[in-house]
Amino acid sequence: MGEIGINRKEYLYELTYTDLVLISRGYDRRHCHTWSATRWMTYNLMSAYIGGDKLAEHGIHGPKDLIKFPWEHEQPPLTQEEVKELLADIDAFNADLERKRQAVNPCP
Repeated sequence: MGEIGINRKEYLYELTYTDLVLISRGYDRRHCHTWSATRWMTYNLMSAYIGGDKLAEHGIHGPKDLIKFPWEHEQPPLTQEEVKELLADIDAFNADLERKRQAVNPCP
């Protein structure tokens, strides 16, 4: 959590599981944009130095032809059963977290 900029107290006592998931997804999205921009710049530099015609001869017609990132592969959607299981896990985690918070700080 330190790399994202969240201190230990906030992580342990103030955030819910949902907050952590959203923060993690935002961090991952920023990371993905950086790599996508790097791939785009690489393609444009290669196109300028080598030439778009020569790249096309080798099957490179755009930035995505250079490399495909793991997050770009399609994933099957979750089933209703999987969604219910995940929601139950989140509710259990949040309830356990609230019990621990109450044990540490019993005042409302």
